[in-house]
Amino acid sequence: MFSLSLSGGKRPFDELSEQEILALAISSEEDDARIYLAYADQLREAYPHSAKVFEDMAAVEHTHRNMLIEMHRDRFGERIPLIRREHVRGFYDRKPDWLRKNLTLDQIREETMQMEEGAYRFYHEAAQHTSDAGIRKLLGDLAMAEQGHEEIATMLGDRHLPEDARATEDETKKRQFILTYVQPGLAGLMDGSVSTLAPIFAAAFATGDTWSTFLIGLSASVGAGISMGFTEAAHDDGKLSGRGSPLKRGLASGIMTTVGGLGHALPYLIPHFWTATITAAVIVFFELWAIAFIQNRYMETPFWRAAMQVVLGGSLVLAAGVLIGHG
Repeated sequence: MFSLSLSGGKRPFDELSEQEILALAISSEEDDARIYLAYADQLREAYPHSAKVFEDMAAVEHTHRNMLIEMHRDRFGERIPLIRREHVRGFYDRKPDWLRKNLTLDQIREETMQMEEGAYRFYHEAAQHTSDAGIRKLLGDLAMAEQGHEEIATMLGDRHLPEDARATEDETKKRQFILTYVQPGLAGLMDGSVSTLAPIFAAAFATGDTWSTFLIGLSASVGAGISMGFTEAAHDDGKLSGRGSPLKRGLASGIMTTVGGLGHALPYLIPHFWTATITAAVIVFFELWAIAFIQNRYMETPFWRAAMQVVLGGSLVLAAGVLIGHG
């Protein structure tokens, strides 16, 4: 009793009876089937073919459950004890549905592989703890079945994901990545890099003081990052536009805005004015060309057009900051 209280009321796996092991296996298969169906529901709109794969995997779990129930009926009768994963100490657990809603397709596939690996270890260990030949054989067979689920998933994928469907889903996944991360991050990087040029270089040439310039650049970068992050998160909840989680977009935009400004603010930690200024100017050059590259790579903007827009615009803002500082 004392040991149970220390473990939060959980039973050690070694203390489970053969009936309890079967009951635990039944409830685990039921839970995994529900998880696969939840994945199918989550993916159905954007990835209908992958949703079908998870529906078929849920059907496999239901088949395993039925086999286990028949074994329990033969050995112990109709009444199945209530025992679940969370009742057993050290047992592998499953996340609730609300913690899975924002998983990407790749993350779901990775989670599925971990689920099958955990189920294999359970059945392998459970088979060692039973002396009943029939139960031991069934648990061993299920262990092999769980180990082979990766092959089953591949087989089902080949059935439901022909090349054209797979290409469509890959394109959807790429588009979602661009809308959720690249687009707001790029907007933030452009804003942080370009909008802070004038105040930082104006302050540098007006004061000639590197520390004051750094503080101004730091405050401008952080302030712009907070503003851009909240603006991106607040103006679109992503439900109608399909742009994804506002929190993720806000973080991408805010962080990249701050990074864009800090790139040419940090050199002013160098005490020597002209060394700091030349270093900052070199960093600005690479920042602007990096933005042009990202636009070309992910937004499919022609490179020289992107370069003209970003580099020319940034150069004009930089020149304006230097002129204002000298004035």
